[in-house]
Order: sequence, then structure tokens, then C-alpha cells
Amino acid sequence: MTNDDASTGYLHGHHDSVLRSHRQRTADNSAAYLLPHLQADARVLDAGCGPGTITIGLAARVPGGSVVGVDASDDVLAEARATADAATATNVSFEVGDVTALRFDDGSFDVVHVHQVLQHLPDPVAALAELRRVCRAGGVVAAREGDYGAMCWHPCSPDLDEWCDLYRAVARTTGGEPDGGRHVAAWARAAGYSEVVASASAWCFATPEERAWWGGLWAERLTRSRFAEQATTTGLATPADLARLAGAWRRWAADDDACFLVPHGEVLCSP
Repeated sequence: MTNDDASTGYLHGHHDSVLRSHRQRTADNSAAYLLPHLQADARVLDAGCGPGTITIGLAARVPGGSVVGVDASDDVLAEARATADAATATNVSFEVGDVTALRFDDGSFDVVHVHQVLQHLPDPVAALAELRRVCRAGGVVAAREGDYGAMCWHPCSPDLDEWCDLYRAVARTTGGEPDGGRHVAAWARAAGYSEVVASASAWCFATPEERAWWGGLWAERLTRSRFAEQATTTGLATPADLARLAGAWRRWAADDDACFLVPHGEVLCSP
């Protein structure tokens, strides 16, 4: 774990197996539904930005505007700043913040973006209400959440079934909702948005390289990340259970016929 994992309360923590997943996310593969709505001079907030790869991609699409990335982890923001410097992204900045209690004035941004954050929060509706507050009238709030209960894979594996059930159980011990994708539109309406447009998209991991990457990082998360600590501390799994499930992930990744589908629910919301 990184130094501030315990203070952020994020289920996965920031072990490299987690950050490898986050670094793969880009504006193209994770925010495509939002991109047509970006104006060149937009002021954008990326809430829960992690290592900043999506943030930097959004900044490239608003060359006359600006993007602020906010995350609870100062450690991961150091990586985001270094990545922005390497990309010579001059219209992006990063700061520590809480998506449920932002420091910004009402209506500060034209676009507010949040990706894979709401599912980890005990009150996603309150977070969406706070994001609505900092978005100007006529702007857009965009949210995208994965849905663990709707994930599917081939070949069938009782061990991966067990992994999915375990993940969902552990996530709920921290107050999260791991099936957030199916709830995100209802959460937005409960947060008071005047219009909510729902859509869906998916990641698919099927090539040998994709399988090795996806299966390898999940095998590590099960045994070395903050998730492993939470699973054992709560009594939902033993270290032996986690090692067995990690082995199942490695076997899945080695199967030439294997594929894994990760569906996401998305919303574009008008404040």
C-alpha cells in the first residue's frame, strides 16, 4: 500500500496492481460518451482523477480551457503531475480534495467528470449533488461506473464466480455498491439533476496481451493490495482462499479462448 491508502479509505488502495489498471484508462477508452460534449474552451473538473491519464486526455480536448484533477490521495497525485509534465500538458492541474466536499464555488465548471468513484462511496447521491453544485447551469456532469454483478467471462469458472461474489461482499463492508453501473442513473435523478441521459459501454479483454495484463493484476490485487487486507480482516476470506483465487486468474489468462467483459453504466446529466 502507499502511505495514504488508509486515510483515503479506498477499497483497492494504490498498490501497483491497482495503478496499472488506472494508468490504462484514457479519455478515449473510458470517457468516449463525454467527448462530443467538450468545447475547446471548457473549464473541466475531473473528480477522483487517480494517476491522471483520463484527466490529461480531457485537457488535450480543451486546448483553450483548463482541467483540474482532484483526488483524495496525495501520493497518486504526484504521479499524475509527473505524467502531465511528461506530456507537456500545460492546461491541467491537480490537487487533493474530497469529491463530497469540494472547495470550489457554485457553478465553477462547464463540465464535471467522475469515473469509477461513486461505487466506492457510502453516499453516491450526496457526491453527485456536490458535483452538480460546482457545475454551471447549462453545463454537464458525466459519470461512468462499472458493474461487477454484470461482468462475464469465458470459460466458466467456479473460482471466478467465487471471486466476483467475494469482491462484491468485501466492497459492501466499506459502504460501497460494486454494481454501481446499474444504479448510476437512479443516483443522478435522486441527486436532483434536471435531465439524465443514460448509456452503456464495455471493456473487453481477450488478446493474449490483454489477458495477461488483466489476469495478472487481479491475481496481485487478491494477495497484495488493500483489498486482500480488507477481505481477510472482515473474515470473508483467508490468505489460502485468496491465493487459490489468484491461481484461478492466472489459469484464466493462460487460456487461448478466454475473454472477460466489463460493462459500465454512464450518464450525462444537466444540473
